[in-house]
Amino acid sequence: MRIHRLDLTFTAILLPLDATALFLAALSAYALRYSHYITDVLPLFQNVPLRQYIETAGLYIGAWLIIFAIAGLYSTQQRRAWNELGKIILSCAAGTMLIIATIFFRRELATSRFIVLAVLAFSILFVWCGRLILRLMRHALLIARIGHRHFIVIGSMTGDKISSAYRDNPIHGITIIKQFRVWDEKTRISIEKLLHVQDIDGIILAEPDIEKSKALDLIAFAEEQHLTFRYLADLFAATFTNISVTTETGMPIIEVKRTPLDGWGHIAKRSFDIFFSCIFLLLFSPIILMACISLLIEDGWPVIFKNTRIGEKGSPFELYKLRSMWRKFSIGKQFSEQAHENLKFEKELIEKNSIKNGPVYKIGVDPRITTIGKFLRRWSLDELPQFINVLRGDMSLIGPRPHQPREVANYASHHRRVLGIRPGITGLAQISGRSDLDFEDEVRLDTWYIENWSPALDIYILLKTPLVVLARKGAY
Repeated sequence: MRIHRLDLTFTAILLPLDATALFLAALSAYALRYSHYITDVLPLFQNVPLRQYIETAGLYIGAWLIIFAIAGLYSTQQRRAWNELGKIILSCAAGTMLIIATIFFRRELATSRFIVLAVLAFSILFVWCGRLILRLMRHALLIARIGHRHFIVIGSMTGDKISSAYRDNPIHGITIIKQFRVWDEKTRISIEKLLHVQDIDGIILAEPDIEKSKALDLIAFAEEQHLTFRYLADLFAATFTNISVTTETGMPIIEVKRTPLDGWGHIAKRSFDIFFSCIFLLLFSPIILMACISLLIEDGWPVIFKNTRIGEKGSPFELYKLRSMWRKFSIGKQFSEQAHENLKFEKELIEKNSIKNGPVYKIGVDPRITTIGKFLRRWSLDELPQFINVLRGDMSLIGPRPHQPREVANYASHHRRVLGIRPGITGLAQISGRSDLDFEDEVRLDTWYIENWSPALDIYILLKTPLVVLARKGAY
């Protein structure tokens, strides 16, 4: 694939831009530490001259830029803004760990920890803002059709759609110069003539059902003319988004990967879950305690409700929630004496008041909910004990919602795709509509999350969850 001049220009700008942002971050951290607002609270034990500080910062900036390069932040490949933010956060964290390690091994234990943390915060902010401004500038140029790549489309009906899509969305940076219905000798001659008078960057084959011999001939032509070749995937190829190729048998064999969470992705996500679950449990422990006391006063024990759910790979586990129903209506192993009658009553409520279709139910008007329970459900506080499930390894902070065995039993085959990873307290479906979503839409969103997971996506979902909870949309 040929790299376009606009992409090269903006990629080249990134290096000095990041260096400037990191230098400003270092200066801002120094200025903040020595401001009277901070020194009044945190007295200085060591005075570092500005000149010495700048010289040291220069060395670290060079090391950080190397880390950025290793993380792929200087690739010409365009990525989503949130994916880039995730790489920036991880790279800056790695750079900060390098500073801490250097301080430890050089026994410079008097070095200000405040400056180190401030450098981390400012570096993420400044690097992200700098790249965001550069991204907006690039988008403005593309919308004005400056710096577009020129492509030829080959295909009939699908070709019309692709040509129309690129014409209506200039931000993609592609202008369709010409469209040909079929690939034949006449088309070959026409393109060769066009190449003499027009700058062409590539060819898009928009005919998935083209004969193999013709497709290979077109690929050979693109190679001969040094043109980028793109093609529209057929139905089978489009089903799989994560693949790897092995040649261990001497022949290329494609392996379909379920999710980027395999391997190091799994380790990173689990570490993320443990770290933030501990923080959230400490942060919300007063609320959990107050809720438990309120529930105890209102309706007695137990205040924690255990509900069997289906987790990763179809394994059942006990999900913890603050009990929001009256004991006399509760269902589960803790309430075995009246379980049969309560289950019968619940089925009646599902038939009358369920607001969802498909295998999963959601009772809109539920007379079994206590006064405290209504408040807890409205603000999703009943789910706070699930941080314990995350620490136990039953759940993740972010993932598909876990459902009950009787619901999973009614899944269609494509629904079971969501059982491929640990279920989550929140997830892409939760921040996109919660209980107002149709089940098919919920599965579609969760499947997309599984296939496109990234640390940045997890951070985005985690940050957006409180806003969705406060909006109270889809909470019952």
